[in-house]
Amino acid sequence: MTSAKSARRPHHWRRDLIELAALFTAVAVADAIANLIGHQPDGPYLLVASAVALTATATFHTWWARRHSHAPPPTADGLAADHDSSEDRSTHRLTSATRTGAVAPVTAPAAAGPALSAGETVLWRMRTTVRDTPGSLAALCIALARHRVDILTLQTHPLAEGTVDEFLLRAPAMLQAQQLSRAISAAGGSSTWIERADAHDLVDAPTRILGLATRTALDAAELPLALRQLLGRCTIHSLPAVSISGRATGETAPVEGVLEETVMRLRDPSGGAITIERPYLPFTPTEFARARALVELDARLGPRVPGSEHVLTLPEGNEITVRRADQSDLAAARAMHDRCSDQTLRLRYHGPVHDADRYLDHLLSPRFGRTLAVQTASGRLVALGHLLWDGDETEVALLVEDDWQRRGIGSELLGRLVTLAIEAGCESVYAVTQASNTGMVAAMRALALPLDYQIEEGTLVITARLEATPVRSLPPYEQAGR
Repeated sequence: MTSAKSARRPHHWRRDLIELAALFTAVAVADAIANLIGHQPDGPYLLVASAVALTATATFHTWWARRHSHAPPPTADGLAADHDSSEDRSTHRLTSATRTGAVAPVTAPAAAGPALSAGETVLWRMRTTVRDTPGSLAALCIALARHRVDILTLQTHPLAEGTVDEFLLRAPAMLQAQQLSRAISAAGGSSTWIERADAHDLVDAPTRILGLATRTALDAAELPLALRQLLGRCTIHSLPAVSISGRATGETAPVEGVLEETVMRLRDPSGGAITIERPYLPFTPTEFARARALVELDARLGPRVPGSEHVLTLPEGNEITVRRADQSDLAAARAMHDRCSDQTLRLRYHGPVHDADRYLDHLLSPRFGRTLAVQTASGRLVALGHLLWDGDETEVALLVEDDWQRRGIGSELLGRLVTLAIEAGCESVYAVTQASNTGMVAAMRALALPLDYQIEEGTLVITARLEATPVRSLPPYEQAGR
């Protein structure tokens, strides 16, 4: 808006003289033309026709000027039209999402974001805390609209004081996280956290939670993975009530659980406690309630393991069956231990051979990972493969009975375990063995994945990075589902 004072222009007498002279000249010319034409036989008719023509021309000029005076100025690549369309969509969203606050539509943002080339957008996950007052969410939406950011999904997490708003955003690729964070801070957001998202985050929250509940219902080993996917990047520890040596650990949690900022503790249905830590971002009561509901579902369903089996034919013609194992296989696993040599057990457990049986109950528990068992046509257990959740990392371990070694069973088990790790979203797996265990080293190398080696005092740790390339196909055994 421009004030009347600033709009008043200085008065010049020269301009008045020029305008007066032009007026007298126009009158003189008109009088001369009228006298010249008026004395002709058809003079009056020519004057009337000229007046009508001038009137029609002036009317057409006025109509044309009014019709085209409001057209938007042309812009390169039609960016102006795209900007207005994006702002209209954002304004529509903020109108439907505003907490009872009236918001004026955004028509001409004062600070537009950087120009966007066609198709160059990225996804962001953003969480920020705002005051729980009318119009607070609308202010955030206006700030996002000014930077041409499209809101794809929105979740609200009420707190005792304030509200945590979680967004999934599609933003111009040239818009930096720092710029977005500053804009949100200026709009009233605090404790803002931003990270890049991908296409998997486009699934809305109810659908994702139902999918995690289904996975948990089908397999008890899925609970730690489901909690991690539910809560994002976090560290989960399953603390047993009884240690491997048989002593009570005292680890427990109240039935209703405990929430302390960045740590939550839940009672493990199999005994002990589940501790979840996320130092970079406090948990909200909404997230705590979701996690507790998932644990309660697992407790109600009890122990369960998928019953699928795969029959493989080894190169020499023997058939073996690969299936999931659990604590019901404890007796068969101990019998296999008795048939294994001390050297085989030592390479597997890196400790006293007589203590090997103590680990089996822990290893076969679905709470700590997944176990694959290999049995012969007669039903005897001859090999075990473990995929163990170790905080943010994942360990793989193999044990193959002496008489069944060097037949490709270890490689088959390892390939299947790594496939399970990829499906679980693990970034890497590691194996701990002795430097002299050439069979384990060969099996890891056969994965055709990038490997890192670390050797300390004869102990070898081999880490395979899973996000680099897919696992190559293993030896072409004949497979059939049962």
